[in-house]
Amino acid sequence: MEVTLLEATPDPERVVCTAARNDYLSDFVGDISFEEAMDGIEGETIEEKKRTLIGHLLDHGHFGPFEHPQATFAIKGVSRSCMAQITRHRHVSFDIQSMRYVSFDDVDPAEVEEGAMVVTPPSAIDPDWVGRNQSSGAVDEETVAERERIFRETVRNSVESYQELLDLGMPPEDARFVLPIGTEVNIVMSMNARMLMHVADMRAAADSQWEIREMTESVLDLAAEWCPITFEHYEEHMKGRKNRLAP
Repeated sequence: MEVTLLEATPDPERVVCTAARNDYLSDFVGDISFEEAMDGIEGETIEEKKRTLIGHLLDHGHFGPFEHPQATFAIKGVSRSCMAQITRHRHVSFDIQSMRYVSFDDVDPAEVEEGAMVVTPPSAIDPDWVGRNQSSGAVDEETVAERERIFRETVRNSVESYQELLDLGMPPEDARFVLPIGTEVNIVMSMNARMLMHVADMRAAADSQWEIREMTESVLDLAAEWCPITFEHYEEHMKGRKNRLAP
């Protein structure tokens, strides 16, 4: 998969701090400078004051100010299974590559068998992989080889059947029913910083499925560059605790 930050609120932590200070100042934050708004917050520099205030907000559950900064991510090549999980979240906006209007009539089924178009789960190729709800532990090489054979033959057959149905005049929106849930899809999603932390609580957790966990970790890496103080604090003090940051 690939995850890209398409667009985001510039200087998001200035926005967070301005919104938070608005709650406790008699002056209107629109009429004073940011430096004046931050007067009284501990720290010698404005960056230190931002770090103090953001840490205080997160530690005390004052999450509202983090709803103002917004980020939009483009995600390439995740499975329909992963898509079904991420789109369950409220307060996130999605656009999903359509299988009604995008057909896969020119995809070579032999390439699908080799790994194109359909996401291959680690348990199909790694004998040591143990997933959640798995009835057994690690397996031997012979067993995983049989898993891989069945998986790859099945996805190839499904794509061949899909293309045959298209050739028989079936519309893509109906022919797609035979494609596997592992079929790759591209997503654009937007959310605010608070919701991103909530998604991370749910989807970067140890009990999440491997694919959505990988996707969420990639989103968090980009968020750490976009909103560094916030997500450094989240990573160090909040991640993995299921803080339930959803509004």
